[in-house]
Amino acid sequence: MKQILLLTDFSKNSINAMHYALRLFENDKCQFYVLHVESTSAYISDDLVMSGGKSVYDSLVKKTKHRLLKLIDDLKSEFKNEKHSFHEVVDYDGLTTAINQVKTSKTVELIVMGSNGVTGATEAIFGSNTINVIRNVNCPTLVVPEGFAYREPKEVLLPLDVDKALNSKAFLQFLNITEPYRNKLHVLRIIEGNDASKVEDEVRGVDLLVSVNFDYHVIDDVPIEYAVSSYIQTNHIDLTALIVKKETLFERFFVSSTTKKMSNELRVPLLVLHN
Repeated sequence: MKQILLLTDFSKNSINAMHYALRLFENDKCQFYVLHVESTSAYISDDLVMSGGKSVYDSLVKKTKHRLLKLIDDLKSEFKNEKHSFHEVVDYDGLTTAINQVKTSKTVELIVMGSNGVTGATEAIFGSNTINVIRNVNCPTLVVPEGFAYREPKEVLLPLDVDKALNSKAFLQFLNITEPYRNKLHVLRIIEGNDASKVEDEVRGVDLLVSVNFDYHVIDDVPIEYAVSSYIQTNHIDLTALIVKKETLFERFFVSSTTKKMSNELRVPLLVLHN
């Protein structure tokens, strides 16, 4: 049974991401942990004064928990899938602390979240919460762009830096996650400095790809954000994946000012794995 963590701030974006996950795993037995992390700063002293003799739990937790249970009831009613079970989790820690606690205690194997929170920054594809989760939680994370309508992710794109190996643990994890629905894998090996000789023969020695339908392209000395953007525009891609290290590929791909335009154009879900 899959153990999947769904993050929600009750925004349309986060609910859409949950809908995507329930469609993606509709044929799998899954336990979904629906986590809402409430900031204590959202409450002011007047909230406690107005609560009268109620406990702090009644004042701060119970209302949010009821809202979360209502959301879960809506998911059950809409999808009616007996293979899926749901558990609500309300936490008041920092976001990444709360996620790491649930990940460890429930042996979560995948996190699903929307690309932006309630405030929805228009100047970037990722809000700060999404970036913090990817940076600070070592777990595969599926990020669904705002407003993205579900389609089965049959065509999957994997861009790789020169130092990312096709026989790494993260790559095997990527193949396992995407195997049930992936029809074709598109691998873009991005080589900086026109040194394609480093990887030109690598496919021949990768036993993992024997049963995989894939296209493999070596691209010389082109920034990864532009290579990916161009490839998505000229090929039907349903899902992009990244194997990242801290402050390397992910930072260059989404955070630096030089990639802001490309980030705005990301239109398909992104699966992030940590190397």
